Amino acid sequence: MNAERLVEVWRGDFCESVHHGHVAVWHADAGLIWGLGDFAGMVLPRSSSKIVQALPLIESGAADAYGLTEAHLALACASHQGAAVHTEMVTRWLADLNLSESDLRCGVQWPNDLPARDDLICTHCGPDQRHNNCSGKHSGFLTLTKHLKAGPEYIDPEHPIQRAIKSAWEDVTDAATPGYGIDGCSAPNFASSLSGFARALAMFAAAQDGVDARQSAMVRLRNAMMAHPHLVAGEGRACTKLMRVMGNRAAIKTGAEAVFAAIIPEHRIGVALKIADGSTRASEAVITQILGALGVIDPADPVAQSYTHGPIRNWRAVETGHYRLTEAVTRWRP
Repeated sequence: MNAERLVEVWRGDFCESVHHGHVAVWHADAGLIWGLGDFAGMVLPRSSSKIVQALPLIESGAADAYGLTEAHLALACASHQGAAVHTEMVTRWLADLNLSESDLRCGVQWPNDLPARDDLICTHCGPDQRHNNCSGKHSGFLTLTKHLKAGPEYIDPEHPIQRAIKSAWEDVTDAATPGYGIDGCSAPNFASSLSGFARALAMFAAAQDGVDARQSAMVRLRNAMMAHPHLVAGEGRACTKLMRVMGNRAAIKTGAEAVFAAIIPEHRIGVALKIADGSTRASEAVITQILGALGVIDPADPVAQSYTHGPIRNWRAVETGHYRLTEAVTRWRP
């Protein structure tokens, strides 16, 4: 199946750009309840899969053995901005493990947080691996590595950590993964069908604390993300802004190349989408539209409107255009 036309970008009376993509919405009891495009096709979920990658951290007992808080768990699922609130927490986390920045394997990245970036420049300092948007996830990896007494090269696909993540990934997607790509942070990123990923997210949505270890871990992770949206992304980011508006009604997570994931506990629904051309503005528009259709965000809320409509302004703050969701997206109602 071809990618579906999902988002148009209008400048005045002219449709200037078009974004196509794929959508899968899975209900924990009813299965796939809506799909667009090639929802059975394989995708690399990128950072939208961090909540799955964090399952072994809890299920192994490592999180409790090292006293990880809800905030730690949120940061383990994060693609953060590298703001002080993020890097200071990573610094303390590593120190509590008797480790340091050099034990990370995520690579050096300039922070996306402007005050943090400007502070580094003004003090004639450079960034380090703590500023990497995945340093929270990697701190979780190091916690599990230490708990298992495994080797330091935890990003190796054959490392016990990555084998545990692969096992969890195949379990929740209900299919053997066809392989992996190496993510921007150097860790393996396991592939699945988009619908399989949506199935995994629906499992998180339907999980109940105390039923079994897997479900309890899922509840802890989704609740951590909803309770700490500022840790999951950061100021100005869609994940943070939308979760703040929704309160504790949904956990959402973006991924590179325009993947977006949503967990909606009250509906027992998981949503996974992928924009074919990798445009983040389109993935943010589509996920916001779907969240509105599910009733967990008011479509008229200014934050929601900013993602589904715009407006688009130029450098003089003149309104020059807007986004438009196509009927393929707007006609769906659960």
